[in-house]
Amino acid sequence: MATVISSVHATLFARASLFHQSNVLRSFRPCLHFSSSAASVSADKLSRKKWRQPVFSVLELGGIKISREDVVRDDPTNNVPDNIFSKIGVQLHRRDQHPLGILKNTIYEYFDSSYSNKFNKFDDLCPIVSVKENFDDVLVPDDHVSRSYNDTYYIDPQTVLRCHTSAHQAELLRNGYTHFLVTGDVYRRDSIDSTHYPVFHQMEGFRVFVPDEWEASGMDATSFAAADLKKCLEGLARHLFGAVEMRWVDTYFPFTNPSFELEIYFKEKWLEVLGCGVTEQEILKRNGKPNNVAWAFGLGLERLAMVLFDIPDIRLFWSDDERFTSQFSKGQLGVKFKPFSKFPPCYKDISFWISESFTENNLCELVRGIAGDLVEEVQLIDNFTNKKGLTSHCYRIAYRSMERSLTDEEINDLQWKVREQAQSKLNVVLR
Repeated sequence: MATVISSVHATLFARASLFHQSNVLRSFRPCLHFSSSAASVSADKLSRKKWRQPVFSVLELGGIKISREDVVRDDPTNNVPDNIFSKIGVQLHRRDQHPLGILKNTIYEYFDSSYSNKFNKFDDLCPIVSVKENFDDVLVPDDHVSRSYNDTYYIDPQTVLRCHTSAHQAELLRNGYTHFLVTGDVYRRDSIDSTHYPVFHQMEGFRVFVPDEWEASGMDATSFAAADLKKCLEGLARHLFGAVEMRWVDTYFPFTNPSFELEIYFKEKWLEVLGCGVTEQEILKRNGKPNNVAWAFGLGLERLAMVLFDIPDIRLFWSDDERFTSQFSKGQLGVKFKPFSKFPPCYKDISFWISESFTENNLCELVRGIAGDLVEEVQLIDNFTNKKGLTSHCYRIAYRSMERSLTDEEINDLQWKVREQAQSKLNVVLR
């Protein structure tokens, strides 16, 4: 499983605004309260380093302009870096010839054919949400690790980049939707390796039942919803993977009870496909449906796409290299990725005495901010505590481009900046 899992929390789904569809309520707010004014982009404001992704001063999402100052602020409560801001609005899942878009559309096809177009689809909801929407509305406890600044990107104390597509669940329920699929980019501070990236993509499914439906079955509401959920998702797994062996595993999520994970036996190992469960009654009660029962599921698109398309490194999803993009076509699920020239990695070590405030996620965020997608992995290779009680960590950083050879000069420059900023920003003492 470690080879295919995108950035995840153990207790969130999928280990988890503007609309252009004609059936969407116009009362939805476009992107919270942020300013729609922004300066135009000028070439001299873009990064000139070949290895740095350009950072624009404004992005456009669903017709609304989001300025950099709306998201990246010089404020101690803001931890969103430029490289994360530059990903907002890219929406890889809306590209029909991209592996993520192909997978999304294949899932859409399953629900359209199985449920006669009953499910409303949303894939352009603004990723800037309130803390209430992201956590409180889906019953995430106040002390849950995902609320920390170490795990979540905060714009200000009450506003975040969504950690999961469940952040839109309550608003959709309040606006009368009972069957919906929400797909979008989600953001989490995380480690660096071939299966983890701070921006990835999720899909959430939600279905509400009325009393007549379960009463006619002779089953209690919870059992009826759980049985329907499992039938639905087993069908989806067959649609994506063919005739595979499946098993259900009991688990825990804050927003469902009972909760399950679906695993399939694929390529001689068990693969977790998604998390799901019967929605907590409190969520329905808060959103005007106290007499109903519902189910929900969440899945990570990268996790499944890496398996279905044989994509070995999550950074490839963001590549514009034609050697990658030209391999995929609309509607062609499971075309196996053919690796092009793999350039050699360059390893650099950094050792330092840590402080009480040090976290590995902060180091990874710093390295990503400097090296962007040229960093392949950050791995702790040694740690010890001396007689004075000081703890030392040694990390090995692997630099590798998916598209070209890196020069010694640029790698040394990147590593020097990492050392310099680690000492100044992470409160560590270099060894």
